[in-house]
Amino acid sequence: MSRDLPVIGACLPVESLATYRDWLLEADRDLELQSFHLAEVLEGDWRPLVEEARRLLDGHKGRLGIHGPFWGFTVASMDPEIRRVVEKRMMQGLDVCRALGADQMVIHSPYTTWDHNNLDMLPEARAKVFEFTHDTLDRVVARAEDQGVTLVMENIQDKDPAERRRLVDSFGSERLKLSVDTGHAHYAHRSTGAPPVDYYITDAGAQLEHVHLQDADGFADRHWGLGEGTILWPSVFRAVAALSHKPRLVLELRDKARIPPSMAFLEAAGLGR
Repeated sequence: MSRDLPVIGACLPVESLATYRDWLLEADRDLELQSFHLAEVLEGDWRPLVEEARRLLDGHKGRLGIHGPFWGFTVASMDPEIRRVVEKRMMQGLDVCRALGADQMVIHSPYTTWDHNNLDMLPEARAKVFEFTHDTLDRVVARAEDQGVTLVMENIQDKDPAERRRLVDSFGSERLKLSVDTGHAHYAHRSTGAPPVDYYITDAGAQLEHVHLQDADGFADRHWGLGEGTILWPSVFRAVAALSHKPRLVLELRDKARIPPSMAFLEAAGLGR
């Protein structure tokens, strides 16, 4: 197998680390921990969970990140009090990053399909998304800069990947970059008329620091194993290979047992290792 192929990592909850520890360590694979995004966790005592993760990851030399909070809100809420709650949640996510020694946190894009069809209806609509997002995240980004954590904004319903890129660019920070979720992009392509997945990779360009790898049918957010859906994976990996840097490529699968067959699929296709 070519050593030039990208090394694939995974998104895992802490309780799955023991199962995949040897696989993670064998090639210093990137890891995104997905145990710290719920409000109930962030409001509780999450430190024992961090200690367990650190114990299980002893010896791991891959890059480490977390999925930040996202349920129940948008980073561009019109309500100023909600923006303060969202800011608090993001700061709590950065607390976890500091305790873990993680240097990346995934956050969600505010753009929806409804936005795509309505942002040009009122003259101030686009500017308001920027205004509200900055009010939510300016202090979070400043802290991320001080802490050495990169926030990566993931596409959710985004129909035009350039909208999210322009929003991220408006912060002018090396600590706010882009993430592409392949299944979300495929949903937007098949169900809402967005460009195909590789276009999202190409548009992100130098700002792309993170990719969620999941397969889907373009109808729902399946998080299937790779090769089980209809994403054209060679085009996705060609777009990644054209980049001058190496974003984190992590399998985000609903069924973690699909990690080995997904890796077998990538290896057989000569796409990743």
